[in-house]
Amino acid sequence: MLSLAFDGTRHSRTILCLGAHSDDIEIGCGGTILRLLSAYAPVRVVWVVFSAEGVREREARSSAARFLAEADTHHVVINTFRDGFFPFEGAKIKDVFEEVVRNVEPDVIFTHSRDDRHQDHRLISDLTWQTFRDHLILEYEVPKYDGDLGRPNCYVPLSASHCKGKIAHLMDIFGSQRGKGWFTEETFRGLMRLRGIECASASGWAEAFTARKLVIGIPSRD
Repeated sequence: MLSLAFDGTRHSRTILCLGAHSDDIEIGCGGTILRLLSAYAPVRVVWVVFSAEGVREREARSSAARFLAEADTHHVVINTFRDGFFPFEGAKIKDVFEEVVRNVEPDVIFTHSRDDRHQDHRLISDLTWQTFRDHLILEYEVPKYDGDLGRPNCYVPLSASHCKGKIAHLMDIFGSQRGKGWFTEETFRGLMRLRGIECASASGWAEAFTARKLVIGIPSRD
């Protein structure tokens, strides 16, 4: 399935979120997760982080609990692969993907962009596409020094409250990152404002994704 139908029915939906590091999912699609969980039920979320140890693991678990508070059910998986060395641990990381695909049938997958310049991010994106061959995959963006933001083609308008909630959660939970020059309210607010302009969001805010494959399903009269 390469389509997503959050159509208000009671059919349960499953969201799979994949992130290389403990704050990637929240930065890339945190507002969208908050909006989806506030609008639809029942929704199950599987949240997989590939690198988080010590304080970063505690932050990852605390953040997942905060962002997934409205999920009907959720399952959080925290791995401890070495930050910055994912390409050299690819086989073991692939094993994690194989375990996930055996146990999860997602309606939509959020993962890193294929064009992300961070080697860990890029590997997670590549393995997502290798493992999930018949699913809707939305690639999120993470702003950073590399200047690798692309031209997204899929937008999720956000309410002002979801935008503020995302930023508040990030700044409140990820204390280990506050000393980094890019990890600021202005960074996250500015990107969501820009994406809001690009999609003419009524609120002025949005998150953006790259959707490389979409199938439009048209009901048959036969």
